[in-house]
Amino acid sequence: MSTLGMAPSVADTDTARQAFTPIRPGHLIDKVNGKAPKVLILGGGPAGLVSAYELQKGGYKVEILEARSRPGGRVRTARKGVTETDLDGETQTCDFSPGHFYNVGATRIPQHHITVDYCRELGVELLAFGNQNADSLVYYDGDTPLNNSPVTYRQAKADTYGYVSELLTKAMNNGALDRELSKDDKDALSEFLSRFGDLSALGAYKGSSRAGYVGASPGAGLDYGEQRTPGALSDVIQSGIGRNLSFEFGHDQAMMMFSPVGGMDRIYYRMAEAIGANHIKYGAEVTGFSTGDNSSKPWATYTRNGQEEKVEADYIICALPPHLVLRLDTDLPKDLTTALKEAKPFSSGKLGIEYSRRWWEEDQRIYGGASNTDLAIEQIMYPYDHYNSDRGVVVAYYNNGDNHREFEKLTHKERLNKAVDLGKKIHGDEYGKNISSSFSGCFMKTRYSEGAWVDWEGGSHSHNESDAYKKALKPVGRMYFAGDHLSNSIAWQQGALESGRAAVTAIHDRVTA
Repeated sequence: MSTLGMAPSVADTDTARQAFTPIRPGHLIDKVNGKAPKVLILGGGPAGLVSAYELQKGGYKVEILEARSRPGGRVRTARKGVTETDLDGETQTCDFSPGHFYNVGATRIPQHHITVDYCRELGVELLAFGNQNADSLVYYDGDTPLNNSPVTYRQAKADTYGYVSELLTKAMNNGALDRELSKDDKDALSEFLSRFGDLSALGAYKGSSRAGYVGASPGAGLDYGEQRTPGALSDVIQSGIGRNLSFEFGHDQAMMMFSPVGGMDRIYYRMAEAIGANHIKYGAEVTGFSTGDNSSKPWATYTRNGQEEKVEADYIICALPPHLVLRLDTDLPKDLTTALKEAKPFSSGKLGIEYSRRWWEEDQRIYGGASNTDLAIEQIMYPYDHYNSDRGVVVAYYNNGDNHREFEKLTHKERLNKAVDLGKKIHGDEYGKNISSSFSGCFMKTRYSEGAWVDWEGGSHSHNESDAYKKALKPVGRMYFAGDHLSNSIAWQQGALESGRAAVTAIHDRVTA
């Protein structure tokens, strides 16, 4: 149909992608001056790993220096046996039951991200991730009858959309939109609003089955169920129960979403396996580097097992967080180091609680998704696997910025106690029962991360006009930079993967020029 002009071409759709491999088949590099070029990669997170993975496809030699004892960088999963000592010296060992886990870092994958493609290529099985759930809860402080107690998402959505539709219908019927709309426009909009808000024949919102029922849903015979009574118009508006409904409209947050079976880090363990253990040095903490030039090769120094070593290469890809690069002994020009200082590390973290009873499913019929609140915990996320089993891991908070800094200064036990106390306001006393183990992650206090992601220019993801960002995109000598901070998908694996691929393409173009 596209060929006949009867449908848009694939290239015109939102699902179109660039060629999947940065180095196109038929353009592989064999040898330059008698040998394959070597690329040294600093950092074994998503950007560093994908760089090595794609370079190998093109015939390059690669070596990765990774300070941690595992691949994946900030993408990490807490499961039984995982041990971590934070920068304060507190050590946690995860004791979740076998098969249970939570993702301390990246959790969800939008279906249009190339992360999905690498899962397919690497054979990483995916599960559906419930990013929204009509039966999860919202809880906001305030002075209305809808505040200070949990409200289901379905009720918040039905009442908010219902009243907004009613108000717009009234405005339209009173002639307030006559300048913008013709009679036919108004008729069409009236029909849309009636369906969108589930309005009565008179254009009023009187409540809806969309808001759910008090107690059990309708049953057999004359059991019609008790439909929820809508909140008053003013209360719905003043309470703010609809403040988070736009979340699901986000381009990177819309359902369906996915996550790997067994944890997000499965992607990078599989990628590291494909690269080969002999090409990755774990426990290698980079201490400095030289970017090289037309007459000299770049090199990096690192410590491993108490010994300092130096390694040369034809090119380097630096996939380390910019705020950590600034601590190294380097020959970076001053204008670049000044630019990197504008990438500010962001505070974020999570805490996982394993319960020996899935009360959120058994008692409250919540299967996956998340509840949102203006309490410091911000978000409670429910497990998307092991449905109807005897136990599961709930993410008791996923919070950011000032809210996370409240937890950042606490010990793990104090974080747990604080999270449980706040969670009880939403779920009641059951939230504090049947706890068998817990594990918390705080990126600012995690060695080799010291931040969940970075924001350019004082906290904005929108960095298109940032001179510092544009300067950091450019190579220096024979060194190229990669990471989600150098993409338009900051804080997503997609950004790191795209950035790593861009660095590979730039090096290959340079070598083959």
